[in-house]
Formats: sequence, structure tokens, C-alpha cells
Amino acid sequence: MNFTASKQPENCLLGPESDSQRTLSPYVTGTSVVALKYKDGILMAADMGGSYGSTLRYKSVERMKPIGKHSLLGASGEISDFQEILKYLDELILYDNMWDDGNSLGPKEVHNYLTRVMYNRRNKFNPLWNSLVLGGVKKGEKYLGTVSMIGVNFEDNHVATGFGNHLARPILRQEWHENLSFEDGVKLLEKCMRVLLYRDRSAINKLQIAKITEEGMTISQPYSLKTYWEFSAFENPTQGAVGSW
Repeated sequence: MNFTASKQPENCLLGPESDSQRTLSPYVTGTSVVALKYKDGILMAADMGGSYGSTLRYKSVERMKPIGKHSLLGASGEISDFQEILKYLDELILYDNMWDDGNSLGPKEVHNYLTRVMYNRRNKFNPLWNSLVLGGVKKGEKYLGTVSMIGVNFEDNHVATGFGNHLARPILRQEWHENLSFEDGVKLLEKCMRVLLYRDRSAINKLQIAKITEEGMTISQPYSLKTYWEFSAFENPTQGAVGSW
């Protein structure tokens, strides 16, 4: 049988742009981000795992980044799309600084910008495969919001992405209060991350916690949580389950 190459139409676009493709499905992804307001500012936590499909391929992926002077961004979902979003934000902050008018973008403005970016890409049927958490403090006002890959967004006193929406938010609703100290806020985030580690197969026991206040922001060095795996439900997870092996 004779195979011949099909002839390209004469009016097709040539050059690198004709072969350019975008993310059609997520490849390397990060799991939940959990964040809350505390007495002096915002606390945010995320582990450092990067999953290639169902394989935990990378174990040192930083998914929280400072944005400008007043904001902190955390992301779950596709890592390369998160890097693309960081490029957009670098351009935004640079353009804002070029005005040199003594003002700078606060977390509310950055969050609004991200909602427009995510919704715009969704309308082009070319979404950025991320769920984002944006927190910050400007002029004493704490701000915390989230936006999904299709542009759904809201503000709250505590937010989470991924499995955190199902497993961490109930804990936060029960235990969060307005006057949380830094130490109690960290303990609450660690409790949420420990539950996610037990229940989310994509989570790993290597995490960072970031803090942002009026004075500035810090992101902790990676560390591990103390865990306990001898619960009876872990030793025999199918016991009593109808229809299980």
C-alpha cells in the first residue's frame, strides 16, 4: 500500500504560531491550598507535591508566591498554567510601578484582575486549569478571596481549593474565629493539612505556610507534620463496607 503525505492548503499559517498549542488538559498538578484570616493578617498553606496524572512526580513545587507589596497568591491545578498566570501578574505589577504615583495595587485589585483573566480564558474555551487563592493586607484591611478556573469567585474569612473545599472548610467553619492568634492560626492550618494528607492521595507530607501582614510577608521553609497511621480505619479500610473486596 502506498502512503503519501497530504498536501497542506496553500493559505495555511506558516511559522511557529501555526504549531502553537495551549493546555488542553492538566498534566502536572498541585492539590489543595487552604487560607484564613487571623488577628494580624492572612495565613496560607499548601503542600509541595506535583502529580503527573496519578503519579506523585515532583516533591518540591512551590505553589505560593508574593504578588507586589500587599498580596500573596496560592494555586492548585496545572503548574505550567500557574507559571503563566505569574507572568501576567509580573507584567501587571511592573505596569503599575511605572506610574510612579506613590500608589500600588492591593489584594482586592489583584483578585479582581484574576477573576477577569480566568473568565476571559473560559469564554475562549481555553481555560487556565487552576483554582487560585489571593490574600493580602493593605492599609490595615485584610482581604481573602478565591477564583476558580471558570471565573467563579468570592471573598470569605477562610477559603480552600480542591479537596480542601470538602475536608478543610468544615473544620474551619467550626474552629475559626476573628481573633485567632498567629500560633492558633498555624495550628488550625496544620490540622486541616493533616486531614488532607490522610484523605487526599495527591497530598504529601511536605508543606509550607505563608504569612502576610501590614509589615510584609514570609513563606516558611518546607517541613513535615507529625502523623499517626495506626487508626483501625487505616489498618482495615474495607471493614464493614458493603460490596467491598
